[in-house]
Amino acid sequence: MRPPQTAPQGLCCRKCVCHGAVPTVRAQKTTLPSWLAPTSRCFRKCVRASLDTPAQATFSAREVASRRDGPVANPKCAVCGGTMKRNGKTKAGTQRWRCPACGASSVRRIDTRAKELGAFLRWLLSKRTTSELPGSRTSFWRRTSWVWGIWPIAHATGEVHDVVHLDGIWMRRDAVVLIAWADGHVLAWHLAQSECTLAWAALMARTPAPKMAVSDGSTGLAKAASLVWKGTRIQRCVFHVASQIRRYTTLRPKLEAGAELLGIANRLAHIRDPASAARWLADYSAWCVRWEAFLKEFTLREGRRIYTHERLRRARKSLNKLVREGTLFTFVEMQELYGGAWPSTNNALESVNARLREMLRNHRGMPLLHRIKAVFWWCHLHTEAPMPASEALRVMPTDAEVDGPFANAQRKSKRGDGAPEEYGAGIDWSEFHMPTRFRR
Repeated sequence: MRPPQTAPQGLCCRKCVCHGAVPTVRAQKTTLPSWLAPTSRCFRKCVRASLDTPAQATFSAREVASRRDGPVANPKCAVCGGTMKRNGKTKAGTQRWRCPACGASSVRRIDTRAKELGAFLRWLLSKRTTSELPGSRTSFWRRTSWVWGIWPIAHATGEVHDVVHLDGIWMRRDAVVLIAWADGHVLAWHLAQSECTLAWAALMARTPAPKMAVSDGSTGLAKAASLVWKGTRIQRCVFHVASQIRRYTTLRPKLEAGAELLGIANRLAHIRDPASAARWLADYSAWCVRWEAFLKEFTLREGRRIYTHERLRRARKSLNKLVREGTLFTFVEMQELYGGAWPSTNNALESVNARLREMLRNHRGMPLLHRIKAVFWWCHLHTEAPMPASEALRVMPTDAEVDGPFANAQRKSKRGDGAPEEYGAGIDWSEFHMPTRFRR
């Protein structure tokens, strides 16, 4: 009987290396090609053994082929959940898997949707047209057309910010996307038909109340903030205030009262402290007193009183409203309370609108729904922590999930009297736009 062969010192058996392997005194990690990774249990124990050359390691042909041709972990059965086993190959050479428990057979397909979504988003944020991409434009649209069926929804983070900028970007006159921006990234966005109170309230419900919100005076925003963000101060963008006054007075006013009011409005951008704000209020009050009788001049036309200087009266009315509400110099009051620099304009979000319009201009020609989803994708990619492509495909709703509730709601009533259904057929719009436990 032949004497049993012992493994070299430092190794557990002769299966791991060839007969001529001579380990060194100091063990080092073995460097092998990626497809020649250790597969046997014996070699995993001896992975720190040092060999003269990596070629001395020998494996069976079955181990090398299984490591190179397919993954080590067997897939799970989609029917019963059991572990599947290899069952030959198809005519195309694809590995076939069979479940020994239920007999179901299938092949493992590589899911490339995450890679296709990444290619689509890179094209969307670039200036290149589809004809400039590698390959044909028809192949690109065929691979990525399904992306237009996804609705990118903002995930609620719960982070509290000191200042939040609010504004909306209009898609012609058909729809508007309301956006909340803070600290260099997008917080939330909301699709609406107009900048009404309910639309702003739906956007504000996605983020905690900040200390101050900056806006350009959108309709319904102040009322929505009083309902959702009760302790938040509102700062009207002073740049938009000055622009509104310039629309009333024009850049070259002919009247002396208009020229003085234009100069007072242009000084809004240079206010930085309480002293300058007090001087501005004093100068504006003096202007109102000086030209009060002048602005009361009117003529009678068909029995109606028509003021001669209607545009100047409108400019005065808009400024009086801002001063009375206390939203013109909110940033000065916040500096006195908390210290530091607080923004007085909405320029941070205006730059976002400029980049959004540049993206839509680079890819002009898209239908309305595609433009809306393009803005949604841009907002999602500019959040503080955008989701990976694979995670976005898993959690973001599709057109089928969104259209399903609307289809059920539009279904004809089964009641004999023709009245609508009382339960089970309504649309809870808040589940789609506001953070619920299903959309977090």
